[in-house]
Amino acid sequence: MSNIDKSVARIVLEGRNFEEWCQAQRKDFGISFIIQGKEAGRRPLRSEIPLGDISAQIYWSYWDALVLKDDVLYKRWEAPNLKSNFLQLVVPRDRVREILEETHDSPFGGHFGVNKTLEKIRKRFFWATCKQDVEEWCRTCKICVARKGPVGKGKSPLQIYNVGTPLERVQMDILGPLPLTKLGNKYLLVIVDCFTKWVEAFPVKNIRAKTVAEVFVNQFVSRHGVPVEIHTDQGKNFESQLFSELMRLLGIRKTRTTALHPQSDGQVERQHQTIVNYLAKYISQNQKNWDQWVSMFLLAYRSSKHESTGVTPAELYFGRELRLPVDLLQGSPRFDNEKLPPGRDFVENLKQKLEEIHSGIRERMILKSCQMKARYDRKVRGIHFKEGERVWLFNPRRTKGRAQKLQSNWEGPYFVVKRFSDVVFCIQKTSRHKKKVVHADRTFDLRGGLL
Repeated sequence: MSNIDKSVARIVLEGRNFEEWCQAQRKDFGISFIIQGKEAGRRPLRSEIPLGDISAQIYWSYWDALVLKDDVLYKRWEAPNLKSNFLQLVVPRDRVREILEETHDSPFGGHFGVNKTLEKIRKRFFWATCKQDVEEWCRTCKICVARKGPVGKGKSPLQIYNVGTPLERVQMDILGPLPLTKLGNKYLLVIVDCFTKWVEAFPVKNIRAKTVAEVFVNQFVSRHGVPVEIHTDQGKNFESQLFSELMRLLGIRKTRTTALHPQSDGQVERQHQTIVNYLAKYISQNQKNWDQWVSMFLLAYRSSKHESTGVTPAELYFGRELRLPVDLLQGSPRFDNEKLPPGRDFVENLKQKLEEIHSGIRERMILKSCQMKARYDRKVRGIHFKEGERVWLFNPRRTKGRAQKLQSNWEGPYFVVKRFSDVVFCIQKTSRHKKKVVHADRTFDLRGGLL
């Protein structure tokens, strides 16, 4: 055996001599089958290949390229131009893990992807299921998964939550921090009615639970009444004891999103984008007068047709359109010809009109939500997590003194403890760790197992 062959082999096989390697090859049935044929100088017949032994079949197909040298089996690799060739050491099955650890997990392996790892291996070694083993190793490598996350994880099916009356469900969230204004405001408390799409936005100086509760009662409840349900994220102000007690006193059902999944609060999150886009077009250069434009934004939005309902939030809420400055300046036949019926007739007519509008909107919202779900679910994955199954969790953290770009965003494995719905699960790392309620979009399952 040449010095080159020995040095190539020693990259992985430090401290092992080739007698041990020769013995390991002969213990592997698929390889020993070929070695016996080489020693006898006769290629075994296809019928002599053991049934079901895929490795033996693959090695048999490479008979002409396999070389027995110093009682060790190699495969000769030749370049496509036939100008260069080298010997690849044939790896017994019980040594494959060792090769993969060295060429992928070690510092010189670098935890690179399938192609780079395969290139390192193929310059030195060969075994029947090399490509499949490398792909599986890279796919299930804990360090790679924790750093890069899953490839093509997909999304969970869209969950539809339709409401049928005003204030049946409202979503509440905080927008900010924004530039400090002359009035001392730094945040915007945004509330959206999920049925009418009516929006309220209140500039506030801070987002302490007491401030949020006071604005909600004094500004929202005093004007609109008590909603049936409020949906928020897991902000400390919304999860505080004070806010929970307020919900209990008012008889409001309080729900919340799962951590790191703002899509569950989608209407108010989308409203943030609309508000920011509006303010960016009208505020001054120093951005310190944004709170003076909030009321004008609300007028503009409430009087604009919403895509999902097909009418304006004002018409769906009040049964009539808002009179705008343009109507006062130029006159509007629609408003000029309006005559309010007297007394009880007006109340009954308004009630009937709102009922007709709401009935049509309920049908339209069901249709729109079904269309949206059909589009969204085209590339979703099936969620089949069962109790006891292992999953990885997307959990990015910001640690003081550490660079976020050098941290790993995925951690695990966790065990599924309980299934709350099709997309919400309770998971736990070990019995000593705290349980977490998470959305399925933050997880992916460990097919094939890593432990």
